[in-house]
Amino acid sequence: MSPHKRRSHQSVTILDVARHAGVSPMTASRVMNNNLRVGEDMRARVKASAKALNYRPNLAGRSLRSSSVARIGVLYSNPSAAYLNQFMLGVLEESGPSGAQIMVEKCSGIRSQRVAMGRLLEASVDGVILPPPLCDSRQTIQQLDAADVPVVAVATGSPMDGVASVRIDDYRGACAMIRYLLKLGHRRIGLIKGDPSHTPALLRAQAFYDTMEAAGLGVAEAHVAQGMFTYRSGLAAARKLLQGQDRPTAIFSSNDDMAAATIAVAHGMGLNVPGDLTVTGFDDTPVAVTIWPALTTVHQPVIAMGRAAVRLMLEQIRRRNEGRPPSGEHQVMKYTLVNRESSAPPP
Repeated sequence: MSPHKRRSHQSVTILDVARHAGVSPMTASRVMNNNLRVGEDMRARVKASAKALNYRPNLAGRSLRSSSVARIGVLYSNPSAAYLNQFMLGVLEESGPSGAQIMVEKCSGIRSQRVAMGRLLEASVDGVILPPPLCDSRQTIQQLDAADVPVVAVATGSPMDGVASVRIDDYRGACAMIRYLLKLGHRRIGLIKGDPSHTPALLRAQAFYDTMEAAGLGVAEAHVAQGMFTYRSGLAAARKLLQGQDRPTAIFSSNDDMAAATIAVAHGMGLNVPGDLTVTGFDDTPVAVTIWPALTTVHQPVIAMGRAAVRLMLEQIRRRNEGRPPSGEHQVMKYTLVNRESSAPPP
């Protein structure tokens, strides 16, 4: 077999077969699993498409199908390893006692997302948990819904009707942080935004602007920088904010990774944190207490959210198996402002 042929086998998924045959992903999956509930004409059409596309079923997925335990997929493309590690810890802690089986698929662009989703469908997962930013992808949720696969969205800033979710109130959490900085006496407060494709990032930024406006303070364009929730993007954003003479006395970063990068840039410029510059973050991931000084941040109970996502998913699977519609339950968990050594009154 040529390398070209081998690659084509691996890249064709059940979604491609369904699209080629003009059927739903669930129907295509049933045919490939030899489910008797599909008519002969439909079965022949799907088989013909699979042959035309040179499709090869996922053998690992087939071995999972023989199990009677709940199979839960986690599809992720989150750039923050610290956040994802905490979240997966919660997922695994909850899935163990419940007997659920967890399948994890990573993706980046649209094509890799489609391939990863196809692998989950080939493995006949009973439901899929979507951490950010895929929690806000309507296309992904619609494709899974078309395959009759329930979804739980995690940390979405814009919960969808009929789709179960678990989150915190990002807007109120960010408002609390800005009010805390104002109470310390800061008036020149900078903002490092998060990835604009994440709805929580938009809510945290809006909270910043609204709270500053409510305090009667304008926000200079030079005091706002765009980040992407990654440490590297935080480095570039912090350099932009700290290069001028009228630099902020405090910087609110939309997550801890970018806040840690801001502290590193400040140290490199000879600035004392918090003596010369206060730095705060959001999420309270492990990086918040592994850097110096320890980070003042908004605690998001990520591990507990992972556990809650599994419980919500098991409930959605039960409802589907009983012929009931999804609950569409939206759980809002509590945030906490954690005051550590990276914040102080302005110099």
